[in-house]
Amino acid sequence: MSCASLAKGLLDLDVARAQMIAAAEVVQGEESVALDQAFGRVLSRDLTARLDMPGIDNSAMDGYALRVSELGERGLPVVLRVPAGAAVSTLPEGGCARIFTGAPVPTGADCVIPQERVTLDDEGCIHVSGEARSGANIRCRGEEYRAGDALLPAGSTLNAPALAMLASQGIAEVPVLPRLTVALISTGDELIEPGEPCLPEQVYNSNRVMLKALLEQASCEVLDLGIIGDTAEALHAALTTARDSADLVICTGGVSVGEEDHVRPVLEALGGVVFHGVAIKPGKPFAFGFLDDDSAKGVPLIALPGNPVASLVGWQFLARPFVHGCQGRSVEPLQKFSVRAGFSRRASPGRRELLRVVLDWQHGLPVAFIAGGQGSHMLRAASQAHGYLMMAADTDVEEGHEYPYLPAGQFVG
Repeated sequence: MSCASLAKGLLDLDVARAQMIAAAEVVQGEESVALDQAFGRVLSRDLTARLDMPGIDNSAMDGYALRVSELGERGLPVVLRVPAGAAVSTLPEGGCARIFTGAPVPTGADCVIPQERVTLDDEGCIHVSGEARSGANIRCRGEEYRAGDALLPAGSTLNAPALAMLASQGIAEVPVLPRLTVALISTGDELIEPGEPCLPEQVYNSNRVMLKALLEQASCEVLDLGIIGDTAEALHAALTTARDSADLVICTGGVSVGEEDHVRPVLEALGGVVFHGVAIKPGKPFAFGFLDDDSAKGVPLIALPGNPVASLVGWQFLARPFVHGCQGRSVEPLQKFSVRAGFSRRASPGRRELLRVVLDWQHGLPVAFIAGGQGSHMLRAASQAHGYLMMAADTDVEEGHEYPYLPAGQFVG
């Protein structure tokens, strides 16, 4: 998008995202955690395999282990029974072994025939239907990797399959980066917490529970500093406490340019603003800066809008990649593909609009439909949407035409 097409003073989304990613510095240190406590953590060092995988030649299924060269019209007698966990045995010439999934293939056998293709005659000999091929249905020792091979590189996020792989190596503890500690601040005199009596002029604090869940999902340690009143003095005190207690500060509300919006002037007094305002809808009043401390760069601060859907969009597109960068994770490009619009809509001047949509499949192709109300305060559509349809600035959506679609699943974790 040309800068000339942006609303005055606003930063392009792609530029803002790139600046956030470039500014992220990996949290320093290392700790060792038990494998069953390591889900979502980030490896601090490369890991190599301790064992061959598989450790022995073993059967891929229940069946019969034999030498292909010994198959003929006459059946082969069953001379061994090999369950999983048995020691490696030797297959006598002229016989076969009844074998089970995961059991060690006897020395001398070069094929496992699935039990579905085998019949037993009255004398207990097997007869095989179909072709028998040397090496069939045998998992060979070290076919996945050998001891000493690279297993996982530093920076890997430990998901469930990765944990299972490490467990299969007998690894009980892993070296990981420390959790990123994030101080979370909500601003607004109108805010109260769920469960409290609500006056007509008050609003329940939905951002706090949403962002706390998103931060915890991203494996962050959350320091919840609660609701701060709409005064510069209260915000100054809260940001000072947050700066001295956390690796990153995230606040919501008070980031626009009204008389009661104190985030920018207080941030400028305590540190500095990198940018303020992004050309997206919802999510325009997003700010990024640093709070001065004893370090060279200070403590980063992300100021999200007060409207909850705008706050969610700001997290997903800008704050989340910054957090991942600070955690040492690789930050992947946004996933997009084209879908047809099942609706028409007028464009927003000077800003890309991220419409919350659901997909319906028509004639084998995905078609996007508006999920519900698109106001930045309307959470129902955001909670039900499958993803976002991205409208270019100053370009209407026309029903039946194709537009970029970003699946919501990419923003999980």
